Amino acid sequence: MTLRLGGGQGFYGDGRAPLDDLLADGLDYVVCEALAELTLAILQKDRLRDESLGYTRDLPLYVGAALPYIVNGRTRFITNAGGINPIAAGRAVVAGLREAGVAGLKVATVVGDDVRPHAEALGLRGDALFANAYLGARPIVDALAEGADIVITGRVADASLFAAPLIHEFGWAWDDWDRLAAGVTVGHLLECSGQVAGGNYSGDWWNNPDPLRVGFPIGECEPDGTFVVTKPAGTGGRVSFDTVREQLLYEVHDPSAYLNPDVTADLAAVHLEDLGDDRVRVTHARGSAAPSTYKGLVCTPAGWAGEARLAYPWPDAEAKARAALRYLRGRSEAIGMEVEEWCEEYFGVNGFGGPTVGEDIDHDPAEVIGRLAWRCSTPEEASKLMREVGLLGLSGPPMISQADRLRGGRPTQLLGVDAIAVPRELVDAQVQVEITEL
Repeated sequence: MTLRLGGGQGFYGDGRAPLDDLLADGLDYVVCEALAELTLAILQKDRLRDESLGYTRDLPLYVGAALPYIVNGRTRFITNAGGINPIAAGRAVVAGLREAGVAGLKVATVVGDDVRPHAEALGLRGDALFANAYLGARPIVDALAEGADIVITGRVADASLFAAPLIHEFGWAWDDWDRLAAGVTVGHLLECSGQVAGGNYSGDWWNNPDPLRVGFPIGECEPDGTFVVTKPAGTGGRVSFDTVREQLLYEVHDPSAYLNPDVTADLAAVHLEDLGDDRVRVTHARGSAAPSTYKGLVCTPAGWAGEARLAYPWPDAEAKARAALRYLRGRSEAIGMEVEEWCEEYFGVNGFGGPTVGEDIDHDPAEVIGRLAWRCSTPEEASKLMREVGLLGLSGPPMISQADRLRGGRPTQLLGVDAIAVPRELVDAQVQVEITEL
């Protein structure tokens, strides 16, 4: 039996049009991976404004796109878009389905990744805004075993979302490390939607047959753990040895020991065979026992930030931008502003982490954007310098072409996100699967 998985989302805000091509091509499961570590901080800001939020608000749109295929029994839907409030996400989906008159479906919600109840044991700060462990595939497998058509989770490891249906359908054992590693490899390759199918490709990226019709990936998976990565025919991008190889190494610290809640995968052992026609076979996945702890993320307040960007043209573009930022920093001292940290950079000169114009080259950039950001302890303090930016329009260096005060001149709250190790026994005892039957 060949199981077809589709990577229908790679981040919160990803395109939804490619999902139509995926579903039309025929999928047993569509997996929408919505969470990055940054995303959790964004969702936390939503929840601070409204406690009923904390999940990705485009979730109902993804469910709606897949609904005809879910209702007819062709496709099941799995997502971690529940974010830091999976209960609210599940309720929102159920309410939308009922409003649409849908009956006969089961919606599962996985809860229990919130580890704040164990704050003392984990040494969490008292002001932690959220603290979540990366769950593995097991609760999703449990939900599928109960007949769930839609599974909504909170912070589940990206690759585990894809491994779960393989474990469920093929009956893989929880200590069958090689097959579990194959499932994690499938997930790792498909989790970033268009990236494995030629998006963000660092080779000859310009040779794209249809850049306006992005292709999202499909994994054609076998019970022995081998699989083929492909995409819907006629879509843009490509699936090749090089695109798959790039994604295989994406966000991997040690390819020989890729840590996942379900298994430690040896990605260095994987063999890729380019079959042509946008098909790459992946074999030889190897694995060993899973780590003894879960990864966790803890979010705490980290102050408030303000930011300004000032654009100047040739001649003397860099000199003008530097003078403008000196002016702003000087004004901060003059008004007695308490700044805890500055960030100063010049796009066109050094704005991407290092010098883009060599010191030994006589070069005057055509334009330079000076960026100044600052961190303060309160929003009131961070907002003070915003009011000084406008003075540069008529009283600063000549020919300013743009003066942006980011976010309308309002400071933004900064959140610190740190990784921790969480004992499995603290988490496993509280994980639950809640089923709603329509």
